[in-house]
Amino acid sequence: MRVAYLGPPGTFSEEALGKLPAAWKVEGLPCATIADACLAAENGSADTALVPAENSIEGSVGVTLDMLVHEVDLCIRREVVLAVRLVFAVRTGETEFGGGKIVSHPQPLAQCRRYLREHYPAAAQEGVESTARAAGMVAEGKAWGAVMTAAAAHNLGLRVLADGIQDYPDNATRFVLLGREEEPPSGDDKTSVVFSLRSDAPGSLCAALVEFARRGINLTKVESRPEKTALGRYLFFVDLEGHRQEVLVAETLAAIKKQSSYWKILGSYPRQRRSVR
Repeated sequence: MRVAYLGPPGTFSEEALGKLPAAWKVEGLPCATIADACLAAENGSADTALVPAENSIEGSVGVTLDMLVHEVDLCIRREVVLAVRLVFAVRTGETEFGGGKIVSHPQPLAQCRRYLREHYPAAAQEGVESTARAAGMVAEGKAWGAVMTAAAAHNLGLRVLADGIQDYPDNATRFVLLGREEEPPSGDDKTSVVFSLRSDAPGSLCAALVEFARRGINLTKVESRPEKTALGRYLFFVDLEGHRQEVLVAETLAAIKKQSSYWKILGSYPRQRRSVR
């Protein structure tokens, strides 16, 4: 199975790739951006794409949600929750950060905001495509320091000045595997849906969510994002326990679909309860 992911090698996305079932015989296809990885699965360059969807510190990855709604016709087949540990590294031979620019993907920069503020308040920060790209820029002399994975620092022989710099110790990122085929029920599943409401009358969202409560279906996530059509118009992303083929889940989804002007089931897939290291 060819799986597109955010590269180059040395990213957390590549690490998450290693957590997929060994029987799948995964071949990774590194891509420059999350969008490129999604499009590779859409156009057939890859069988699937493994992309970050949510971080425990910084929340959802907007580009992934937007791609699922606006750009690709793919469904979520699986989730991987990966424990994320960030390091700060400089070029080989350096014993301290010499000042100048600190680079990383915007999400990791935000995940260690407190550390960077306390230790390098005067340093400029620049977001780049991935943590691995940030590591490469340090190795090439294009930046003085970077936030990255320990693997990227090791691969390029960089000097790690600090380990575990994320602002909260239990930092984790949820990745989703996107493909064209849905997964059958496993007995412990989640379903992800996105919808916008037909009515903006008071209580409209409550009326939709009550459909879950009436049938005893637990929600694990509720989030809104702009619909991109007009101010005040929102899409609601909901994760719930259960598979779409289960009777109560199917009844609930049908009831909410009737209230929706936009509706898409993003997938039903096996749930991962704990992060993996």
